[in-house]
Amino acid sequence: MSASGASIDDFLAMLAAERGAARNTILAYRRDLELAQEQVGRLDAASSAQLGQLAQRWSALAPSTVARKLSALRQFFGFLADEGLRSDDPTSALARPAARRPLPKILSHDQIAELFAQAEEDAAGGSAAGIRMLVLLELLYGSGLRATELVSLPLSAVPRDEPFLTVTGKGGQARIVPVSRRARVALSRWLEQRDSESPWLFPSRKSHLTRVRLFQLVKALAVRAGLPPEKLSPHVLRHAFATHLLEGGADLRALQTLLGHADISTTQIYTHVDAARLVKLVNERHPLAQRGTSD
Repeated sequence: MSASGASIDDFLAMLAAERGAARNTILAYRRDLELAQEQVGRLDAASSAQLGQLAQRWSALAPSTVARKLSALRQFFGFLADEGLRSDDPTSALARPAARRPLPKILSHDQIAELFAQAEEDAAGGSAAGIRMLVLLELLYGSGLRATELVSLPLSAVPRDEPFLTVTGKGGQARIVPVSRRARVALSRWLEQRDSESPWLFPSRKSHLTRVRLFQLVKALAVRAGLPPEKLSPHVLRHAFATHLLEGGADLRALQTLLGHADISTTQIYTHVDAARLVKLVNERHPLAQRGTSD
């Protein structure tokens, strides 16, 4: 193995061990770094001029792909500096992509209320399908779970008398997720209805409910509630959870913990609060607002 190849391996091992990076992230970074090495030569010895050649090669790529490649390179060279293998950062020759990550679709409080009204109506008849859908909705919007986290919840994740779930997120990182009183009531109803020896909270045949099926169930609920189905998905509900918490005054660091984000920069995508609300917040809550204006 080349010295540069060993450096890449050491960097990726550090990401996995110290930062808990997910397997897919590790694989994507490996592809990015090895491809860059093919294009510019030995990567750990590359100059700013050599890395600058990559910008032209990236010109046809999506901004999100360029951002990931740039992140991989910046972190790689940061690792080399931390290890005393480089004293400079040649990635300064690579400009950040101009386009921002697109924001997910936004749901209003009224639309959320319509969804819950429909789900509660469906569950009122006592059908297992209706109660399950209500629980799924409560945990997507009320706890901000990712689709994969939700469908793969083991039955053991639901404690008997505690208002939280233990969730295993990206990179195998476990976190505690609070569960509202409403969701606990719905969960109790579902556990009474759930007729299965499966170890999964939401069993389906030989395994658990799939992400695709969850997507379909959310779309169908939107149709029954009279909402455009193209506006609804499990991730849109997770986004609504984060957005509405921030609107209510939640701290960004607390939200990072609730969402299971390793990096707070990922959480910052949810800070698209309108300027008028921010101005109002400053005018009403800042200490100087209590002093009035000077004559």
